[in-house]
Amino acid sequence: MNAPQQMPPEEVLRVKLEALRSEHRDLDQAIQALEGKGTADQLTLRRLKKQKLRLKDQITQIEDALTPDIIA
Repeated sequence: MNAPQQMPPEEVLRVKLEALRSEHRDLDQAIQALEGKGTADQLTLRRLKKQKLRLKDQITQIEDALTPDIIA
């Protein structure tokens, strides 16, 4: 029986990055929909926006990890 092949670490990061971007887009759409209603619960909106910011920070960290440092 063969052991399952593992993805290279960089590929794992790229998959995670795409999942985070998708979740970020979904949150953005949910926030816009709630704001569009005009009757949105402010606490819920604040929580969603904080979650969206956390996702953006995670996205930035992964992008930085995937981008090689270039010394100019």
